[in-house]
Amino acid sequence: MPRLAANLTMMFNEVEFLDRFALAAGVGFRGVEALFPYAWPCAEIKARLDDCGLEMVLINTPPGDWEAGERGLAAIPGGEDRFRAAFEMALDYAEGLAVPQIHIMAGQVPDATEFAAAEAVFCENLAWAAARTPGLRFLIEPLNHFDVPGYLLSRNAQAARLIAEIGAKNLFLQYDFYHAQLMDGNLTRGLVEWLPIIRHVQFSGVPERHEPDAGQEINYPYFFDLLDDEGYDGWMACEYHPRVTTLEGLDWAKPFGISTLPSDRV
Repeated sequence: MPRLAANLTMMFNEVEFLDRFALAAGVGFRGVEALFPYAWPCAEIKARLDDCGLEMVLINTPPGDWEAGERGLAAIPGGEDRFRAAFEMALDYAEGLAVPQIHIMAGQVPDATEFAAAEAVFCENLAWAAARTPGLRFLIEPLNHFDVPGYLLSRNAQAARLIAEIGAKNLFLQYDFYHAQLMDGNLTRGLVEWLPIIRHVQFSGVPERHEPDAGQEINYPYFFDLLDDEGYDGWMACEYHPRVTTLEGLDWAKPFGISTLPSDRV
């Protein structure tokens, strides 16, 4: 059975961010993730986690200037100082929240002619980060070119190649079914091939990134069983935009221990 975590950046948006922890715990989640928790004091988030009996399983490195279109700093030639400052902030939050793993966001390459230089910078920054904090696990995640045009890392085969080239023992793949389906398809073969380097899984309905329920391109019960059969024991994060409210769309998760109504579980 999958160990489901709720993405609190996308889910439970019917309430303010700090109130989402109680809602997630109330319907049965025991793990949560947040893309960018940096707008809230670390101590306040930790208090919500502790009060609700939740584990923060993943955060991302700060993306840079989101409003200006930045989606990561690790692969930006000449931006090494900005990346390292952002990385140190992520480390502070990971330590304060007891987060075991950080997704390092690469960023976009505006010109295809700069790709090789950007990939080289990305590898250098990943190697530096992995050596800087060997006790943490670091993840890289391919993002599709429809939602994030020009993102340096777009396919799982590319991520696997970079992980092998860098050779750090604490660098792994963050596998997202949504991005993988849009870019590659052939999900079963790819998932089994890359499972040895996968340490975190995210999923949503395809193509609209809503609830992973019936009528979508991906048959998730099949993949949940496949991951169980293959021995995957990591978290599987629900990273989707609810069609209406999160609570109204949770019927799909009932077989996996999640309720559709808040309870007194907190």
